[in-house]
Amino acid sequence: MSAEPYALNQLTQINLHSPYQGEITEPVDNIVNRDFHADAPNEKMLTDITEFSIPAGKVYLSPIVDCFDGMVSAWTVSTSPDSHLVNTMLDDYHLSLGNEIKPMIHSDRGCHYRWPGWIERMKKYGYTRSMSKKGCSPDNSACEGFFGRMKNEMFYGRDFMGVTIAQFIEIINNYINWYNNTRIKESLGYMSPMEYRQRLGLA
Repeated sequence: MSAEPYALNQLTQINLHSPYQGEITEPVDNIVNRDFHADAPNEKMLTDITEFSIPAGKVYLSPIVDCFDGMVSAWTVSTSPDSHLVNTMLDDYHLSLGNEIKPMIHSDRGCHYRWPGWIERMKKYGYTRSMSKKGCSPDNSACEGFFGRMKNEMFYGRDFMGVTIAQFIEIINNYINWYNNTRIKESLGYMSPMEYRQRLGLA
């Protein structure tokens, strides 16, 4: 459910590294198993990558979404869907948590989540890995649902001719901040994720 239009006043972030391909490690079990309920923040998290194509080029978003309330707890944006995109997102998320909280993080079987950099970080931070079954998008449907809502509300049906990559990244950042802090959800009692946490004394 939409609330007021979001403001465009956030700084941009661009990470540029060479893309790569390939799967070099075995997948892990699907521990989440389509149970997207969580009893507390930072208990069960979802991640994936989505692409935006505008006349100026392609932009990729890597968020981490909290099953507790849909909060996008960290994200990175880049013009390359590479390892740096997801690894930096995970590092940023860890910095926001500290060392005490050890969530489960669910992803698809993409090479980004089977590459040594991701696996080493997950081990170092003490996080639990979970992966969707091969070629089974419903196994990460809650994250896909966020992408769908985001694109319906800020991307589809809009003309981005003349919008630069940096400007579009700013639009993405502004939208996610609006989504976290202002956009109300029926499932949260018509509060935004941040308002819901504040009401519960969690933020």
